[in-house]
Amino acid sequence: MPTDGSKQTERDAQVPDIDSASADYARRFAGKTGAWFLDVQARAVLGLMPAGGGTSILDVGGGHNQLAEPLVRAGYRVTVHGSAAECRTHVEASPVTRTCPFVVSPPAALPFPDRAFDAVVSVRMLAHFKEWQALIAELCRVAADTVIVDFPNRGGVNAIAPALFGAKKKMEGNTRYWQAFAAQEIREAFVRQGFHVDGETRQLLLPMAFYRALNCQPLAAFGEGVCRGLGMTRTWGSPIVVRATRQGGKSQP
Repeated sequence: MPTDGSKQTERDAQVPDIDSASADYARRFAGKTGAWFLDVQARAVLGLMPAGGGTSILDVGGGHNQLAEPLVRAGYRVTVHGSAAECRTHVEASPVTRTCPFVVSPPAALPFPDRAFDAVVSVRMLAHFKEWQALIAELCRVAADTVIVDFPNRGGVNAIAPALFGAKKKMEGNTRYWQAFAAQEIREAFVRQGFHVDGETRQLLLPMAFYRALNCQPLAAFGEGVCRGLGMTRTWGSPIVVRATRQGGKSQP
């Protein structure tokens, strides 16, 4: 499952959002191509979210501020979680999110009662979190109805990712070790928590590293549009964003 789990630091395995909330990580999404990545991700998540109108959302590991801004703009009441106080920098720097409540805790030990939020979202976490099933369990615990997560697809182009990881790290410089998943094992993890996956969006057919190297956002968007139109992204795309809904509805104990 991991690209090279033996080299993942213990810190990153327990609090990966500290890295993803850093200035260095934000530079991975600088420029037109990076903005396009974030737009694709935001549209994928928003397309699976419950209707707005004041819906309460907890964004776990959201110090990167990649989702809090579009969620607030869409009318959701957003609380952002981070593993350390330093994770709040991007959230506080944005006039859109600086008034969002920000809470600090270990990701798998959230300081909230059961079903405290209508929905819980967490992106860029499962791929790096060692105890990923415990994280899913905790997300489900504090969600009244909906959980949305993303994860790298073990199939498609990612099937050869371990062989290419060294070249990718040399090219990007700040690539982290990560683990990919089969969609079925994510579905099964949610079923064990009383949830079922009822929505899915696959973001890109080709790896983001390829498009960073290409450095031509219009061409990248055109190519991905063709792949999506042909159904290739729907079959092999990654990362996968899934929505899991509580079985029986949030009114059930």
